[in-house]
Amino acid sequence: MTKIKNVNPILGYNALIEYLLDAGQRTVLFWDVMRRRGNQYLEHMAETVPHVLQFEGELILDGRTLPRPVNYGIVKIHPPKGTVIDNLKRPFVVIDPRAGHGPGIGGFKAESEIGEAMRAGHPCYFIGFTPMPEPDQTIEAVIEAWAVFLKRAADLHTAAEGKPVVIGNCQAGWALMMLAAKYPDLCGSLILAGSPLSYWAGVRGVNPMRYTGGLLGGSWLTALVSDLGHGKFDGAWLVQNFESLNPANTLWSKQYNLYANIDTEAPRYLGFERWWGGHVVLTGEEMQYIVDNLFVGNKLSTAGMVTADGVRLDPRKIRSPIVCLCSKGDNITPPQQALGWILDLYQSEEDILAAGQTIVYSVHEKIGHLGIFVSGSVAKKEHQEFAENIDLIDCLPPGLYEAVIEAKTPEAANVELAAGDHISRFESRTLEDIRALGGNTIDEERCFAAVARLSEVTTGLYRTTAQPIIRAFATEQGSEWLRRMHPLRVGYELFSDRNPALQPLAAAAATVEENRQPVAADNIFLQWEKVFSDWVKQGLEAYGEWRDMLVEHTFFGVYDQSWLQALLGLRASDDPPRSHPGENPEHTAFVNRRIEELRTKMDKGGSREAAIRALVYVRMPEKAADERAFEMLRRIRAEHGAERTLAEFKQDLREQYFMLRLDEVGAVALIPELLKGHEDEWPKLLEYIRKVATAGGPLSEEGQRRLAELERLVASPPAVKQPRRKPARSPKKEGLTT
Repeated sequence: MTKIKNVNPILGYNALIEYLLDAGQRTVLFWDVMRRRGNQYLEHMAETVPHVLQFEGELILDGRTLPRPVNYGIVKIHPPKGTVIDNLKRPFVVIDPRAGHGPGIGGFKAESEIGEAMRAGHPCYFIGFTPMPEPDQTIEAVIEAWAVFLKRAADLHTAAEGKPVVIGNCQAGWALMMLAAKYPDLCGSLILAGSPLSYWAGVRGVNPMRYTGGLLGGSWLTALVSDLGHGKFDGAWLVQNFESLNPANTLWSKQYNLYANIDTEAPRYLGFERWWGGHVVLTGEEMQYIVDNLFVGNKLSTAGMVTADGVRLDPRKIRSPIVCLCSKGDNITPPQQALGWILDLYQSEEDILAAGQTIVYSVHEKIGHLGIFVSGSVAKKEHQEFAENIDLIDCLPPGLYEAVIEAKTPEAANVELAAGDHISRFESRTLEDIRALGGNTIDEERCFAAVARLSEVTTGLYRTTAQPIIRAFATEQGSEWLRRMHPLRVGYELFSDRNPALQPLAAAAATVEENRQPVAADNIFLQWEKVFSDWVKQGLEAYGEWRDMLVEHTFFGVYDQSWLQALLGLRASDDPPRSHPGENPEHTAFVNRRIEELRTKMDKGGSREAAIRALVYVRMPEKAADERAFEMLRRIRAEHGAERTLAEFKQDLREQYFMLRLDEVGAVALIPELLKGHEDEWPKLLEYIRKVATAGGPLSEEGQRRLAELERLVASPPAVKQPRRKPARSPKKEGLTT
C-alpha cells in the first residue's frame, strides 16, 4: 500500500490546487482516450478482415474458396527491413485463438512469436480469420482447412530441413492437437501456448473458471444463446467471461492505470484494446461442439472424440514433438489444464516411450494468460529459445522433458555455442513431476463427470421443448440487434464520436495537452489518491475471492452428492469416472515388429552408427539435452559436409537410442563390430564425441566412466557374441516405437 509522508500544513493549499488542476486535466484526457478507443473500435470492425498484426503479409490461400468454406485464411508474413530469412530453415505457422477476439495477437508487436521466429531466420506464416463465420461452418471443417493451409506452407519450402512448426495459441492449441491426431505426418513440432487440453483439471481454491458449466447446469445455455443469435454465437460473451475472472482489474485497475499514467499509457492501452475489443462470431454448431466435447465433456485428453468420417482423435498418434508453454500465474489455462492431458493419456513414462511421443513443457512462475502471447519478456526468452532450438527439440528421443532456460553467465561453459541471451537445456522428467503441480482427486473428477452427464440431460430437454419455439421466433435482424446491444459492444460505441455529447471532448483534450501541468510525484493529495485506489483494488480482490469461494463450495455442494451421481449413472466406487484410453492393437503389433527389426539391425551399420550410439550411451546418465552440445554437433556436421538430412539424422538417433534401451550391454559391445574396416576413424570420432558430450559442461562421474569405457573398447574389444533374438515383449515394458 502507498505510504503518505507528513507535509507542512502551510503548503497544503498550494498542493491541493496543483492536484485539482492535474486531476481535472487527467480526467479530460482519460475520457478523450475512451472516445478514441470507441472510434478505433468502429474503424477496426468496419475493416473486411480486422486484425492487429504488426507485420505486412500476403494472402496465400483463402478458406472461403475451399469445398467446405470456412472464414480462415493463411498469410505469408513479410520480414521487417534488416531481418534475414534462411529458406533452408523450416517455416513457422502461427494460429491465433478464435475465442471471442480477432486475430493477430501472435504478431502483435516486434517481440512476439512471429517476430522471434523471423529473428531466428525462419520463414513465417499466419492463419487468421474474419469476424463472421461461413454458413454451416463446423470445427471439423476448420481443421480440414488448416490441413490444406499447412500442406501449402510445406510445399512452398520443400528444401527446408523439416516440416512446418505450428504454434497454437490458447484455444487454437486444442484444435491443433485434433489436427495432428488426425494427420500425424502433416506437422513438424507443435508449440501449444497457454492451451487448455484437460478442462476439468485444476486446484481447489485457485481455478474457479472450470466450475462454470456445472453452475449453469450444462451446455443448454450455449444452445439458447446460439438460437437467439439465429444460429450464431457472439464471441463477446466469451470475452465477458474472461473479464469476470478478475473484477479488480476489469472494474478498476485497468482504467485507473490509464488515468494515473495518462501522459504515457494511452498508446499501449489503445493498442491492446484494439485487439481486446475486436469481437468475432462463431456458428452455433461450432460453439456447441466446443462446449459439449471440451469445456464440459473433456473428451480430447482421453481420446474420446471421433470425427464425422469415423477417425478417433487420439493424441497418442501424434509423432511430432509437443511443446507446452504455460504459467502458474494463468487463471484461464492453469498448468494443470495445459499438462493434465499427459496424465489422462499415460500411466507411466514407458507408455510415453511406447507411443513414440516427445513432450516438452515449460512452466512460467507468474505471467498471466495474455502475457504468454503478448509479453515481450516471454517472447525474448521462451519463444526465442524455442525458435532457436527447434531442431534440437525435433531430435529429442521420445519421453517427457522440461525446458530449463537460464540466462547466460560468464562462468558458463562454451557460452558462445548458445544463441541469444539464454542457455536452454531439456531435462528428463517423470509423471510425478506433472502430478506435483496439483490436480483432482477421484471424488472431484466424479463431480465433473456428473456435470457432463447432467449437461446431456438438460441440453436434450432444451432441444426437445424450448428450442423449436425459440428458433421459430428468432430472426437475422433480431440477432444483429442483440449483438449490438451486448454490454461490451455498447461500451465501445457509447464513448465514440457517434455520441453527440462527446463532440466537444476532442477540442478540450487538445487544449489540455497544450497547457498540461502534471502534479509533483510527492504531492500529498496524489498520494491519498493512490491509497484510495489501493483500497478499491483490495476491496474488489476480496469480493472476487469471496465469489470464487462461494462458486466452488456451491459446485461441490451440489455435484458431490452421491444420490445425484447415482441418478446420473455414476457408480459409487473408487474407480475413476474416466479410464485411460486402451491400447491400439494395430500400434501394439507395429511396435512389436519394430522391436524385432531393431534387434536384427543392432550389428548393422558403420562408423556413423557407431559414433551416434557411443554419443547417446555417454549422454544417457545426464538425462538432459543441452543446446550447446547440439550446436557443437551441428558445427561438426557442417565442417565435414553432412551426408544425411536432419530428418535422417533424427531417425538414426532414435534407432540407436532404442537399441540402447533394448539391450544396453549388447549394443555397446557391438560398437567395434560396426567399426570393422574403419578402426582408423575411431580416434577422430572419439574426439568429436568428447567435444559434443562436454559442450554443456563437465560430465557426471557415470558419464566420465562411460567415456573412458569407450576409449578402451575399440583398442581391445571384448569377445562379442551375436545377441540372440528374443521374442518381442509388450511395448509398454520395452518402451519402444519408431
